[in-house]
Amino acid sequence: MFCERFGLPVHVTRHAAERKTERGISLDQLLELLEHGTVRYKDDIRMWVAKAFTGRDDNLVCAAVIIEDRLVVKTVMHHFQWEP
Repeated sequence: MFCERFGLPVHVTRHAAERKTERGISLDQLLELLEHGTVRYKDDIRMWVAKAFTGRDDNLVCAAVIIEDRLVVKTVMHHFQWEP
């Protein structure tokens, strides 16, 4: 998988893949999230990307991501809320 937005390949960790499956988030939704979600950076390399998906009642869906030589998706969450 490749993310055009960041110009990097995407690596989904085992943990993130398990959470994605548990939470009913498809690979297409994960890619849509990375390409078009709202980004908030924790620092230069760590960020959260969140997006509401029509038809899901557990919005926002969020991925915790690290930028290395690829985008590393560390976990995938639902029922996410931005902290003020």
